[in-house]
Amino acid sequence: MKISLVRLSTKDLATLAQRIISNAQSGKYPVISNHPLVSAIQTSYAAYDEVYTKQIYSGKGTDVAGADYERDVAYKSLKAFLNGYRKLSTAVNYQLAEELYQVFKQFGLDLDRLSYSSQTAQMKKLIEELERPENSQKITALSLNAAFNEMKAKHDAFELIFAGQAEANADLRQMSSASAIRKVLEKNLKSYFNLLTAMKEVSGWELFYNDVNELVKAAKNSSSGKGKDDDQPKSE
Repeated sequence: MKISLVRLSTKDLATLAQRIISNAQSGKYPVISNHPLVSAIQTSYAAYDEVYTKQIYSGKGTDVAGADYERDVAYKSLKAFLNGYRKLSTAVNYQLAEELYQVFKQFGLDLDRLSYSSQTAQMKKLIEELERPENSQKITALSLNAAFNEMKAKHDAFELIFAGQAEANADLRQMSSASAIRKVLEKNLKSYFNLLTAMKEVSGWELFYNDVNELVKAAKNSSSGKGKDDDQPKSE
């Protein structure tokens, strides 16, 4: 009874464990009734079944990326307006645009290209500087309050979603890893197969061994694509 459990897919390993448990509990083989190894397989399978379909990460990455994109658009739009307006020397208050553009320049003109954390740190400082009374007055004089508030709102929205992702990822990391739980199930199944192999010539174990060996062969065929396993779970 030889099988490389590590080569089985998550689905095939789950299917094999399910069948092993059902076979042991069928009542056909008294020699295995209430055996502690069966209980160990049940316990490790229950833990494996709970986590093997879960995502490794929170799944919020797309939301974070979307919020960052909207923040970038608001930032670049305001920056582009100031950059263009400050060059129109005939325009009213063009000098105010120049002064506000220098504030942007002070904290970097490529914030949208920085990492999430670096951009957040610099954006926070930029917003604080733009909210100073003297700069706030310039923003009002240029009728840019709506644009500035939009940039602030997009930044705050990003911060909220990013914090949610960090919290969700932290919660997932506190769970036992799926790979560690799988190893426990593999270990218990291997011990079970070793037991049956050692006892296969003992009275009462022969048919039991052959029955389980067929389940192992089905799992091997399923993983190699040699056979169709109609009793597999329909989804992982």
